[in-house]
Amino acid sequence: MRTPVVMILGMVLAPCGLLLTLTGTLTPGWRLVKGFLDQPVDLVLYQGLWDICREQSSSERQCGQPDDLSYFAAEPVRVARGLMITSLAATALGLLLATVGVRCWQDEPHFALAGLSGVVLFAAGLLSLIPVSWYNHFLADRAVLPAQSSPVTVQVGYSLVLGYLGSCLLLLGGFSLALSFAPWCAERCRSCQKAPPGRARRSSISTVYVDWPEPALTPAIKYYSDGQHRPRPVQLGAASQRKAGFPMPRPPPKAYSNPVEVLDGEKAPESHHGGSSRSTRSCGSALPCDSDL
Repeated sequence: MRTPVVMILGMVLAPCGLLLTLTGTLTPGWRLVKGFLDQPVDLVLYQGLWDICREQSSSERQCGQPDDLSYFAAEPVRVARGLMITSLAATALGLLLATVGVRCWQDEPHFALAGLSGVVLFAAGLLSLIPVSWYNHFLADRAVLPAQSSPVTVQVGYSLVLGYLGSCLLLLGGFSLALSFAPWCAERCRSCQKAPPGRARRSSISTVYVDWPEPALTPAIKYYSDGQHRPRPVQLGAASQRKAGFPMPRPPPKAYSNPVEVLDGEKAPESHHGGSSRSTRSCGSALPCDSDL
């Protein structure tokens, strides 16, 4: 069986979302702060969830900068840490379930397991989208996310953009894999319809079963089937007892005028006196005798 398109799409989008979300979580580029009065013009501070880096065109990036304004103690940062880590863990679990459910080494996929992995990945996308959106909402609010006063400006960093893209890909991939529940639900519905009921249904009062007697068929219908007339049972029994041999033709009876019945082709017995073999009989009756002919 070929792998469904929804499963292939989910297996492509979910790892891409995991990679983008992981990159956005670890990199210190959620917010860019620049425009310091007592610092070089090209100085830029990159603030993330775990570190603050200082970058200048004339020198290399330097990470591990001190948090003078208690940036890491802000509520959006602390919530984003916990939710992003939870999202990464849920994404890893969803991909593990999807790998087993979609199966690249079996004949048929496990639709229920693939659908469950889609639900987990969709939840992981929501867990990463919430902190990213919340952080972006308070990005320029210096009371919530501390930053130096004007003319210092704050801008969206690349890590925040990667977090948005990763969350969207996880949502799309999870939704695509969750569509695998459709064949599983359809199969379950068919099996439930074909399965016999657990207990016999109690007949209602209005249900009446009548055992009608079988009507007596006429001989013309009763002993006629398959286009042929069938013999009656009595005739069938008589016909089954056949006699061996074949009938011999009987010759018609013949009348003979001599007293001795002689068949055709046989000779009459000779008399003791050597006379003619033809015997005579008395002709006392009214019929003519052979001697008179």
